[in-house]
Formats: sequence, C-alpha cells, structure tokens
Amino acid sequence: MGRNTRKRRTPLATKAIAASAALALGGGGLIWANFYASAHESNNQTWGGNQTKAATAQVATISCPDVGQKLTNVPYRARQGVATELANLDKQITEAYNRLASTRQAQTNDPSFVQNAIVGPLKNKRAATIDRIRIDIQRVGGRFNSSLSQLAACTTQAANQTTAGGWQQGGNGQQNNGGQQNNGGQQQGGQQNNGGQQQGGQQQGSNGGQGGDGPAAADFVDITKVAPNVQGRPRQLQNASTGTFTTRCGVNANQNHNSDNVIVAPGVTNGAHHVHDYVGNQKVNAFSSNQTFLQGGTSCQNRNDLSAYYWPVIREQDGTQEKDAGADGGGKDLNVGKILVAQQAQIKYVGSPASKVAAMPQFLRIITGDAKAFVNGPANANAHWSCTGFENKVQLTDKYPICPQGSNVVRLFAFQSCWDGVNIDSANHRTHVAFADPASGVCPNGFKAIPQLTMRLVYNVPQPVVQADGTVKNAYAVDGFPEELHKPITDHDDFISVTTGGLANKIANCINRGQNCQ
Repeated sequence: MGRNTRKRRTPLATKAIAASAALALGGGGLIWANFYASAHESNNQTWGGNQTKAATAQVATISCPDVGQKLTNVPYRARQGVATELANLDKQITEAYNRLASTRQAQTNDPSFVQNAIVGPLKNKRAATIDRIRIDIQRVGGRFNSSLSQLAACTTQAANQTTAGGWQQGGNGQQNNGGQQNNGGQQQGGQQNNGGQQQGGQQQGSNGGQGGDGPAAADFVDITKVAPNVQGRPRQLQNASTGTFTTRCGVNANQNHNSDNVIVAPGVTNGAHHVHDYVGNQKVNAFSSNQTFLQGGTSCQNRNDLSAYYWPVIREQDGTQEKDAGADGGGKDLNVGKILVAQQAQIKYVGSPASKVAAMPQFLRIITGDAKAFVNGPANANAHWSCTGFENKVQLTDKYPICPQGSNVVRLFAFQSCWDGVNIDSANHRTHVAFADPASGVCPNGFKAIPQLTMRLVYNVPQPVVQADGTVKNAYAVDGFPEELHKPITDHDDFISVTTGGLANKIANCINRGQNCQ
C-alpha cells in the first residue's frame, strides 16, 4: 500500500542476513518467523516453453511514490473523489509500465527514450491528478499537505536493483534480508534483491503464459534447503484470551471473481488491476455498500457471517488461456495463466496473549500485506508462504516455495489485531488498525485488542523446477499490479466484517472464555 519512512536496518554482516520477526500463523495459533535466506541466479537469461526466467533489461519496472499512504487525513465527503483519483494514479502507472514493456527496441536505440517518452509524461499526468486530489480535499474544507505534490515524479528500477525506501540492494542475484518495524509494532521481513527482475512485460515467444513480467527464477526457493525460521508465540499473560472461532466459507469453487477493490477503490471498476477470489459475502464489487453487504448472502455455513474475505488469485504459468485472458485484471493487466482454486481455505479468529478481546465493529475494513511491496519496500509486507508439513518450521516472505513431493503450497495470513476503538476505516486504510507488539502481544497505546483474523490457503500446484540454465518449469505466481512483477512479497488479503444475529459478540465471547467454537 504505502512507502513509509523506515527505521535503520541491521548491519549487513553476512550475505544472508536475518529478517526481523514477522507475524505468521501455525499450529492453531500465532507464531513468529525469523528467517535467513539467500538466492542466486545466472545472468544468462532466456525464455521458452512453459518456463520462466529473468530477462536482462536495463530498466525492469517503474517505481512511483504511493500517494495513498501519505493521505492520512481526508475528510469523509472527499473520500470518494480522492479514491477515484488514486485509482487514476494506479492506471497511469500501469499504462506507463505497459509502454515500457513494448518499446524495448526504442530504448536500445535512444538512451533518453524512457525519460522523455515514459517517465516525464507520467510525472505530468500524476501532477495533474495530485492537484485534483488537492481540490477535492480543499473543496470540503480539508487541509492538503502541499508536500504531496512532490510525489509526482517516478523513477525506474534496473533489473539488478531496487531503491524502494532509499535502500539499494547488492547485485549478482544475492538476497539481502533486513528488518523493518511498522507503526503497529510488528516487524516485517526483508525484500529480495532483484537480480532476476524481468523485462517488464515484453513478449518473447512462448513462456508459460507470462508476458515477461514475472515470476523469475530468483523468486523460487526449495523449502527443504531453508533453515527453520519460525519462533514461538509470546508468553500468555493471566488475562489472555485463548479461544478460537472457526468459520467455514468454502474455497470459491463457484469462481466468484473480479478485479475491483471496494476498500481501496470504491466505485472504480478494475481498481485492483488483479483478480480476487471471494468467499463469504457474495455481493462484493467496486459498487458495493454497507447496505448491499447485508443483502449479499454468504458462502459461509454460518449464515450470520456475511463478512467479505478476498485475496488475489494464484495462477499456474502453463500457457493456458484463462477466460480472462483479454479482460481487465487478467491478460490486460499481465495476469495470465490458469487460475488455481485453493484446496482448503481455513478461516479462524484467535485471541490475544495479553488481554481479552473486544467484538469487531460492524463494517470494519482491514487490509493486511501490501500489493505494492516490491516497489514500496517491505514496511507493510505481511506475506507468508510455506508448504504443508513445514508451516511450523519455515515461512517465506519474498520467495515462492518449491515444495517436496506430497506437500502443497500454503499461503498464511494473520491480520492486524488492534483497533483504535473509533474508526471502521482510515484514509490510507491502515492507521485505524495496528499489529500487537511482537514480543509481548500488547496493543499500542490507544488501541484495543480484537479477535485476530487468520487465514490458511492450501494449493495443489505442479512442483516448480529450477533448471540448470536458470529457467523455471511449472512456475506459479500471485496476481498483482503489473509493475510489481508478480513478486511473492506483494501477497495480501482483504476483509470487511459484516455479521448479523449478534455473531460479532459471540465470536469475542467464545475467544474470551477460552473455547473453540464454530
């Protein structure tokens, strides 16, 4: 979601550097991951067949400041207009990225082409859009931070570096993980070096369905070769809430998909630029409202659970032309390949190790993780990838796991579990909720503990194979914004709490009593 000012990273003592503790799920409760990893890939890069590999290019993607994260105080009456303009900024980046991907020859012939024909015009469009945001805010009496106008300019990222947050990583495909403390107190994992960034969407023959924009060989790791990194939960205090509440909502077998995001881009079709799976509430799109949520029906067995649970789909890069190959969010946004349906989608609410929990407020919205973490930096990243049989030992933030035979890919999410007690959303969709302190489980001052939503998604995917020439056979990737290059660190999850029949109170009471309910 946003580019935050980040604390100083730990010194780079070795090539494999400790990533800071990251909130994860496993063993029926909360666990904490501290992982070490490194990766390397050859610079001899090609495409072919149902294989994916990094392609050498001077410029791989476009990095633009995340304006939305800086808008922390937008008057309610201006939020719809501002959301529309923020979606326009995303659309402009996508268009610029696609132009970057389709003009490689011109870039080769003219070193100034990218700046003059892509980045410069993009800055002008963004400046005009940011000014419209200013007008929307000031029109209703709000205050606009004039420094936001300085966020119009974008930069480019080369194929072997990223400068998100001002941190440039080492070359030769070596991953450097560093710690990051977010404003909720939870520390997040590091960001990989992109020695394997792609050619940004340029089509080079058959490459398993991808248009050259990812994933790369450096994005995969054999999970059996990663050192255990999962640590134990915080010690439970006397007032801990130890119960759980499980809701069974299916796996989206009916293929309820769209590329909207009603939280971030209400009223904007294709506001996400990638496709979501939806379970729970069955009427979630860009034009949904609190009233339509109450009328939406649910896929959950508990008919009082009308909450919306949605996440970006995973696709198998096998050359399959999915039904959305020519549609927004799908092929038009460089999300291609066969959409995989989760074999299991386990949704569970858990308690706090430090206190009792308050019931979730009706229509509370929470986004965990950052769909733009690759260019924003890892400050808000909360991706956790693993394999069945390894979840309590190894969890990955910036790698897709290669699981051994008989083991399936797992995506784990643990949402923010502290609420400010007032707001069901915030202008940047983050500051009204927070993570508990990773060591104690205590919420920040001014926040109260609520049931923590945790999710476990299990997928049966063909085993990726990194071959001797650096290509990856049977690659898979999460949907995302094109300029994010399908990096695993961009995985995220969305939630809107909608309940009837007193269910919110029942969930909190069950957890506070230490019971396991459903």
